[in-house]
Amino acid sequence: MKRKVVLFVLVIIANLVNGQELDPLESKNKEAQTIWVDSILKSMSIDEKIGQLFMIQAYSNRNDEHEKYIKNMLTKYHVGNLIFMQGTPEKQVLLNNKYQATAKVPLLIGFDGEWGLDMRLKKAYRFPWNMTLGAITDNKLLEETGKRIGEHCKRVGIHINFAPVVDINTNPNNPIIGNRSFGESKENVTEKAIAFTKGMQSVGVLANAKHFPGHGDTATDSHKTLPTVNFTEQRLDSIELYPYKKMFKAGVSSVMVAHLSMPQLEQNIELPSSLSKTIVTDLLQTKLGFKGLVITDGLNMKGAANYNTPASINLATFLAGNDLLLIPQDIPGTINLFKEAILKNELTEERINHSVSKILKAKFLAGLANYKPISIDSLQQDLHRPKDNVLHRRLIKKAITVVKNDTENLPIQNLETKKIAYVSLGNAKGNDFFKMLKNYAKVDQVSDKHLSVLNQKLKKYTTVIVGFHKSNKHPWKGYKFTNKELVWLQEISRNNNVILTVFASPYSLLKVKSFTNIKTVVVSYQNSKLSQELTAQALFGAFKTQGKLPVSIHDTFKVGQGIVVNDLDVLEYTIPEEVGVSSEKLKIIDKRIDTILKKRMAPGGQVLIARNGKVFYHKSFGYHTLSKKRKVKKTDIYDLASLTKILASLPMIMKAEEDKKISLFSSLGDVLPRYSKSNKDTLLLKEILSHYGRLRSWIPFYLETKDSITGENSLQYYRKRKSKEFNIKVAKNLYLAKSYRDTIYKHIVDSEQRERPGYKYSDLGYYIFKEIIERKYKRPLNKLANEMFYSSLGAYRMTYLPLKKFKKSQIVPTEKDSYYRNQLVHGYVHDMGAAMLGGVGGHAGLFANANDVAKIMQMYLQKGSYGGKKYFEEETIEKFNKRYYAHKKVRRGLGFDKPQIRPQEKPTCGCVSDKSFGHSGFTGTYTWADPESGILYVFLSNRIYPTMRNRGLVRSNMRTKIQQDIQDAILH
Repeated sequence: MKRKVVLFVLVIIANLVNGQELDPLESKNKEAQTIWVDSILKSMSIDEKIGQLFMIQAYSNRNDEHEKYIKNMLTKYHVGNLIFMQGTPEKQVLLNNKYQATAKVPLLIGFDGEWGLDMRLKKAYRFPWNMTLGAITDNKLLEETGKRIGEHCKRVGIHINFAPVVDINTNPNNPIIGNRSFGESKENVTEKAIAFTKGMQSVGVLANAKHFPGHGDTATDSHKTLPTVNFTEQRLDSIELYPYKKMFKAGVSSVMVAHLSMPQLEQNIELPSSLSKTIVTDLLQTKLGFKGLVITDGLNMKGAANYNTPASINLATFLAGNDLLLIPQDIPGTINLFKEAILKNELTEERINHSVSKILKAKFLAGLANYKPISIDSLQQDLHRPKDNVLHRRLIKKAITVVKNDTENLPIQNLETKKIAYVSLGNAKGNDFFKMLKNYAKVDQVSDKHLSVLNQKLKKYTTVIVGFHKSNKHPWKGYKFTNKELVWLQEISRNNNVILTVFASPYSLLKVKSFTNIKTVVVSYQNSKLSQELTAQALFGAFKTQGKLPVSIHDTFKVGQGIVVNDLDVLEYTIPEEVGVSSEKLKIIDKRIDTILKKRMAPGGQVLIARNGKVFYHKSFGYHTLSKKRKVKKTDIYDLASLTKILASLPMIMKAEEDKKISLFSSLGDVLPRYSKSNKDTLLLKEILSHYGRLRSWIPFYLETKDSITGENSLQYYRKRKSKEFNIKVAKNLYLAKSYRDTIYKHIVDSEQRERPGYKYSDLGYYIFKEIIERKYKRPLNKLANEMFYSSLGAYRMTYLPLKKFKKSQIVPTEKDSYYRNQLVHGYVHDMGAAMLGGVGGHAGLFANANDVAKIMQMYLQKGSYGGKKYFEEETIEKFNKRYYAHKKVRRGLGFDKPQIRPQEKPTCGCVSDKSFGHSGFTGTYTWADPESGILYVFLSNRIYPTMRNRGLVRSNMRTKIQQDIQDAILH
């Protein structure tokens, strides 16, 4: 009676569902397909036909015995299909070609590549898990993912990829599906699966919807036992079967039938669904009208294997209505049993022909009628393409989900008011997350074995970022918080402003009892390097967060919940192709760097290149010195020399001009009284900024402080120890008389001007501007620049007087000075005049790494805005980035250097726009930004090591050659 009820219900279901009208195995060239299929089928013996029903495991990481075994199965038992398992792409291609050459009929090659070839193969590409993809709202990206995975499959000779998983994961405790599912929403799962399928089948790789009728609400693993799905027919129809009905209409090529006990559909509760005619034939093919290839789940799995002998199971699955038997055991015994069944009229040859015809149609559809061996040339390049990396980044960015953002913690901004700590929980590493966080602000990693001590350490921080990191090895790895971690999380959150970032399954949040004290919750789904880096960027507003939870977390966070957090105009860190630049063409920069090192143009350095606010090249190279004891790190800071002019003095001059404390048209005599009766009284400030003020290029003040007889630093001016009278620290154990500061300024006032007007680069103007700024704001230049710019920009590695903030090991030395300081200049400004001002000059004295230089330059490119803060009006940037004396052949703007006017000048490669701007520095530094191309370029080095006579970098024009290389690498 119960069985009749079930069948009656199935009939009702069939009436409610439009059967699959299309045949997903039918080729566009139907006539050629029919001819090919019929010709092969007619030529086959019964043994060969039976062999076509099997897809057996082939490994590319096993020995020659395994290869012999496979070839024997192909020749002796006529096995028609292989599923490749563990190994490498290279070995798989070689074996694929061998096996195809051995087979009489081309082999249909299958593979489990749900997230790409990495699921089985080493050195292969890995896309995100389905749960991660389930958080993405743009299904076009899912289609593109399916296409890329299909292309990878095709490249190694795979014809059918057993993906996507369409199980609706309504059971958080599901041990085998979980992260492999797109989530718990039937609509979302279906849309994602259809898009993925469309993409993969568009390149000729057959897709597979699995695991029919639905493995999403099980609490056991069918690899180990027979799970039970005990729901009403109405529930099964409305939830589990929902994606299949939609996918059949969308043309999915095949379905994989799971090993499940389904009492409401099959009265024999011990009979796996894969062996049930009621499920495989009556429901799947008759009622739902599926005409594609019906494939069993692996028949080596305990969910099926425990039912009977292997041969009996194989026959039963075929009699149930399956076409292709996946990983059948005991092939010889199965063939014999099939033939016995034919003799007993339990099985007909027509039934076999039906499935063999479908398999052959699938082979034709996969291109096997015109099979060609797979080339191994450039295999790794083809499987790791830049465009795959671009897509991968887009997927992760679009998936990151903010589910709570109280007090609007995100994006993190107003950095001048923040003190940030990072606490790591979980059993996996978060190093890439932490490193990327430090690209944006000063972030300290804080830890302790004792919770009380940890909380004490965290008291001084305004924001605590807690990263929960779990293994990213595969989607089945554990994702739960330990009880200890749950306690720590609550206690840390009770006492601090916490941003919780979860690099694991969203189900990990199920054990968190309360989110009341956790102000912000971000789900990143995976603990991959890319996920860590992009999440760190998202926290600081590098891009908008748009992900939506694919599953619910109790009643606290609903499925589909996700807060859009808008981006700020801060730097993003990416790869060249994402900004239209060729990574292949950029390799010449690496070669130029090798030349710099080999020819000792500099011991080392840093190069950063960005486009449209996205850093796509950021490398450190070489060592601090020629002794090669300390490698250069991206965080190490360099003496910027004259870059100080546009990174410290110029922003303060701009601000003073906006604050109406100065006018560019003011004369120097009006601004500084000491110049009112000098030969410079009528100089306009804009003339000085344009290097058109007839000032001397520089004055070697230090020479005057030397003993005229001995050549040593005179005791009249210097002491080895600091005192009230000698308190200007020039270098280690070298203090200048405080009175000499006024002497420097007097020398500038009294200095002769050049007789002829015209362009002459001069440092003296920036001594003058330093004095103007400090008088107007009544604060030292170094403190003004930090308070008004660096701290809010997150440029915490940009500073004057670096030894007050950083360890010596983090500062790159400049020169072995034998003419003034008589020591290795390390941690002190190299420029003698700036050193004599105590290390803070308007023209020199600033130290930074390339990353922080880029922040200010990007702020200029963004017309005065960065990180959600407006530093200048657009008009101010335009005003200063303008030539006022171009008619006099002066290429300079106000403070900014600009491209050459005269042919003999070479401030740039000659390949940048006239709107571009930048500056170079004596120590081997350079930065340039171009509003038209969006390119920002920073080059830092200590080319004056061991001495300033080392002019190889200057003579070779290597900095501007790299600038040309950047332009040449732009694709669009």
